Amino acid sequence: MGKKKDREKKKKKSKDAAREHGTNGEASRANGKSEPDRSTLDSALADDTGKPQKLPRRLYEAELLRLQVELVKLSAWVRARGLKVVVLFEGRDAAGKGGAIQRITEAISPRLCRVAALAAPTEREKTQWYFQRYVAQLPAAGEILLFDRSWYNRAGVEKVMGFCTEEEYREFFRSVPEFERMLIRSGIILVKYWFSVSDEVQEKRFMERNTSPIKRWKLSPMDLQSRKRWVEYSKAKDEMFKHTDLHDTPWWVVEADDKKRARLNCLAHFLSQVPYEDLTPEPLEMPKRPKGDDDYVRPPMAEQRFVPNVL
Repeated sequence: MGKKKDREKKKKKSKDAAREHGTNGEASRANGKSEPDRSTLDSALADDTGKPQKLPRRLYEAELLRLQVELVKLSAWVRARGLKVVVLFEGRDAAGKGGAIQRITEAISPRLCRVAALAAPTEREKTQWYFQRYVAQLPAAGEILLFDRSWYNRAGVEKVMGFCTEEEYREFFRSVPEFERMLIRSGIILVKYWFSVSDEVQEKRFMERNTSPIKRWKLSPMDLQSRKRWVEYSKAKDEMFKHTDLHDTPWWVVEADDKKRARLNCLAHFLSQVPYEDLTPEPLEMPKRPKGDDDYVRPPMAEQRFVPNVL
């Protein structure tokens, strides 16, 4: 009975936090941006040991919606001011990069926000300047570009799997800091995220993918290699940070063992990296619909092909 009462108490506490969270979000919109009450959230989501509990679904969805509303405002500001934004998503396989990208893109017009997920280079691309195929993807004014993997392939998979020479690897570290500074000097806002996941959680997600018909496509031979070469990838990541985690182009690490928290944390941080104002237009006054034209007769429905109902 005691355990049941404790569970009910925690459940009630989480619901109260979700309601409080929504109320505070509404109140703070007077400043154009909604902000959660962090103290309420933290007290509701920590257990007696101070460790985070599983994030309640209602609370997650409420915070995600709040952040996506802010993303819409951000995208409108980017468009209005002609900004160019590039975000790199790197990290371990199965760390949740794709899920975070999806939560950004589903809220923003595809005309304003694109995803670049390049396949392995072709034989022709292998003969080009290494950064050339990535430069071709860069945004124009008023656009946001999300790289799902980027030029940092050379510091990770290419190094570990032997797809580049040692000289190409060292040249990458000589070139990339200046390359990224060139992007910034050209007016691009560059944000770099590394999604970090433990080997235990990665293994669990790999197993889930392998047993699910709708997720198995995510599991590739390269994923199996990353599973075998955990330490090698760790060393490659450490070396990459040593050379490229710089003051003007820093890496931001997203703890990703908890996917929902990782998404919320990443979205909230991204919003903090691009100063913006609320340009939400006033609701339009909808005119009355005109009456139908008496001369128009719809063709017989029997002459058209309809997609059948399945349920």
